[in-house]
Amino acid sequence: MGIIIAITGGSGVIYGIKLIESLNLLKMETHLVISEWGEKTIKIETNLDIEYIKKLSTNWYDNNNMAAPISSGSFKTDGMVIIPCSMKTLASIANGLDDSLISRAASVCIKENRKLVVVPRETPLSKIHLENMVKLSELGVSILPAMPGFYFHPSTIDELLFHIVGKVLDQFDIENNMFNRWGVKK
Repeated sequence: MGIIIAITGGSGVIYGIKLIESLNLLKMETHLVISEWGEKTIKIETNLDIEYIKKLSTNWYDNNNMAAPISSGSFKTDGMVIIPCSMKTLASIANGLDDSLISRAASVCIKENRKLVVVPRETPLSKIHLENMVKLSELGVSILPAMPGFYFHPSTIDELLFHIVGKVLDQFDIENNMFNRWGVKK
């Protein structure tokens, strides 16, 4: 059915880009939404063109388009990943604001009991941030901070990035060998 991918303005947009590239290689159906600050952060943090990223997805939606198919529970998906997830987006979802397509699609996943994975990107975290994460976790949302492991002795930035991408794919039971798993020699 496909996975919704949202890229917001938190630092670390490369995580979202690597995820959409990986899902594209796996020939998975994707529904992409990039917030205004997500686009600005892509321009700040990468040399990639926004159009390149949009073309990687099966479908792309404007974050202001509240009539997009992913805003309705009757449009079936396998779930959603917000990667990276800004604290603004996290707060919007945790408090049910539905003030953008991203937060509305996340609310749909929650109400329809579909998988929602949030990859928060902020440090340090305030009590407000933590309370919003707890609120979402209690609703069944997977909170997957962008905290790569080092047990596999990464030697490149890509290895660190793919550790998180692989963990996200694991949340959807998508077979992958993006990273060296604990106790498994490559």
